[in-house]
Amino acid sequence: MASSQSESQDSQQPPSGLQLYSYWRSSCSFRVRIALNLKGLDYEYKAVNLLKGEQFSPDFSKLNPISYVPVLVDGDIVVADSFAIILYLEEKYPQHPLLPLDPQKKAINIQAASIVSSSIQPLQNISVLKYVEDKVSSEEKIAWAQNHIGKGFTALEKLLHKYAGKYATGDEVLLADLFLAPQIHASITRFNLDMAQFPLLSRLHEAYNLLPAFQAASPERQSDYLKP
Repeated sequence: MASSQSESQDSQQPPSGLQLYSYWRSSCSFRVRIALNLKGLDYEYKAVNLLKGEQFSPDFSKLNPISYVPVLVDGDIVVADSFAIILYLEEKYPQHPLLPLDPQKKAINIQAASIVSSSIQPLQNISVLKYVEDKVSSEEKIAWAQNHIGKGFTALEKLLHKYAGKYATGDEVLLADLFLAPQIHASITRFNLDMAQFPLLSRLHEAYNLLPAFQAASPERQSDYLKP
């Protein structure tokens, strides 16, 4: 769980601890916070205010040249991009595995995560929405996001219907869940998406809300949270 101090909770964690550069509302950061919590890794939360442009500061740009959150610092190792960070954590801190051994199930988890990370989230990030708002209107910004989220959610409903159990691909929390939970949360709280058309994802959303690791990672629980 996030901490103001770099105290180790796991024998595999380096003495210097982990640092996560994050923004409370970032769904990409949300994914990594869930992974850290599930693996029982303590970390120092380093807030980066995207609305104030702190991601473009020289110091942060040294950590991630593309100026996106999240960034994980693990001793001398710096990893940016939520997918890369989660795979790094999976390799170095194998407790609570996020990828199953079964090849097909692993592929489905990666496919579902990729739909979120490449076909939904990039089309609703701050820079894209600002461009749509500036070029068209603030109303069109929401419609744009809802349209692209809806396309992705329709695909996910079709993909997961024969694999889902209590969670996305069975009865264990795995990689797909880490990507789905933040996206569904944002779709409801930021973009007012009608989830009635997505019954499977709605059920998963309810299940995620009961998990302590997901609750602690939620935007509303972060130290830099600002009520919209």
